[in-house]
Amino acid sequence: MLMLWLPVAALATQAPPPPPDITQRAGFDQHLGAPLPMDTRFLDANGKPVDLRTLAGGKPLLLTLGYYRCPNLCDVVLNGMAHTLAKLDLAPGRDFAVAFVSIDPTETPADARHTQTMLERMHPDAHVPQWRFLTGDQASIGPLARAVGFRYFYDQKLHQYAHAAGLVAITPEGKVAQYFFGVSWPPASLRLALVGASQGRLGSLADRLVLLCCGYDPATGRYSLAIGRSMQALGVAFVLALACWLAWLRARARA
Repeated sequence: MLMLWLPVAALATQAPPPPPDITQRAGFDQHLGAPLPMDTRFLDANGKPVDLRTLAGGKPLLLTLGYYRCPNLCDVVLNGMAHTLAKLDLAPGRDFAVAFVSIDPTETPADARHTQTMLERMHPDAHVPQWRFLTGDQASIGPLARAVGFRYFYDQKLHQYAHAAGLVAITPEGKVAQYFFGVSWPPASLRLALVGASQGRLGSLADRLVLLCCGYDPATGRYSLAIGRSMQALGVAFVLALACWLAWLRARARA
């Protein structure tokens, strides 16, 4: 009788299935180049008001949306961010800003502070104290989510938000530069996104050449080798080499 009861009890306590139209109601719509409401006010983990423009401080901004009481997905996203950022030679706070914005208007700075403290303990090499964990009301959350194309909704049956997972790279001027979907991202690609979003303020000449030869694929959220750009770069390099060679020949003839 006990063996028969256990499966029944498990079925009785199993969570209801997600809505069949979840992919239509939750996801990312890519708004590349779209401006964000950078002057919208939020509260940081200490309860102090801050806007995204001040938070970015003239640097690229790495933005993600979720909520602190999320029972599963957001923890995976935050840990994925920490793993990736710990491997970069660019540092949060110094080279770029990081912001996690709660989509739940009932959450408080105390929720943000708890998440930040836990993440800092788990990832001491990810510069978590330099990240900003924000909360706000619906009047602040809604416009930001719409600007980056972040669709979500509250599921009354599951008592949680259904939402997508990913990062958004924002330029210092507050425009969407690139999307990274999922919960794990190659550090090299994320670094290139930050260099590209910085509009020449970060990175080296080698980084700019890589960006010239690689194209951002919106379908995958990753960089791939762009044949056309590579040929253009090789053509430019050939012309420069030929010009230098001709100049050397003229200088030698005069001598």
